[in-house]
Amino acid sequence: MQSIFKTLFFTISITLINSFNSEAQTFADDKSKSLIDSLVELNGGYEQLASKKDVEFLYVYDNYDQGKDVSLERHVFDGEHSWGSYEIHQRNVLPTEKGLAVQSLIDGEPALTLNGEQITDEKALGGTVFLRKVNFYWFTMMYKLQDPGTNYKYLGTEEVDGVNYDKVSLTYDADVTKKEKNDEYILYFNPKTHLVDWFFFSLPDWGIDKPILKMTLEYEVIDGLYISTVRKSFVPNEKGEYSENGTYTFSRIKFNNGFTKEDFILQ
Repeated sequence: MQSIFKTLFFTISITLINSFNSEAQTFADDKSKSLIDSLVELNGGYEQLASKKDVEFLYVYDNYDQGKDVSLERHVFDGEHSWGSYEIHQRNVLPTEKGLAVQSLIDGEPALTLNGEQITDEKALGGTVFLRKVNFYWFTMMYKLQDPGTNYKYLGTEEVDGVNYDKVSLTYDADVTKKEKNDEYILYFNPKTHLVDWFFFSLPDWGIDKPILKMTLEYEVIDGLYISTVRKSFVPNEKGEYSENGTYTFSRIKFNNGFTKEDFILQ
């Protein structure tokens, strides 16, 4: 199970951020819609996030004894242009190489340098596309729950640690994603805060067809936005007992830096 998380955030991005079109719709029953609407009322939705123009933050992707990546991230919301500079890259970015690795994704076109030298390897550039999109998505996830092609179903309530959570199933329209099997989520909405405290998810690309992998979220309010600045991942053993295997943190978050996509061009 540990090996699954080695490329976890690459694989799930296919379904989540690279497959929607403007004609697809979002479908939800009344209860699910009310929960999502309450979250959007609280956080302002993607329109509120995009009004900040751009963001810079430090991202630490830590898989403990499996290694970590540390990147300075910059993203422009309009067009979802992305840039990241890695002084530590033990997991997903040229893990066998040393030095400063810099990625960019501008208008869907990837670029990658190591110590200022252009990297043209197709596999490395493919990883750049995935990682730039994944890092953007994980930062914006709770602002993108109304993306087209998403389907929601209310699953009732479940009490966990004294909180009576509302559970909502999230699936994706196969006609939109063009995939035979799509990731599935079970979102746990906190009835007092209206935030998603944690969720389970599947990973069919790795043979996990049921949403049994777990991610918890901790939030901070930054410039009026609810940002999940700390995430922790958990995997089950054969007995269904969960153990923590990763922590992913966002810090030094700054909006409205004046970035343009031209700033992300790698020389």
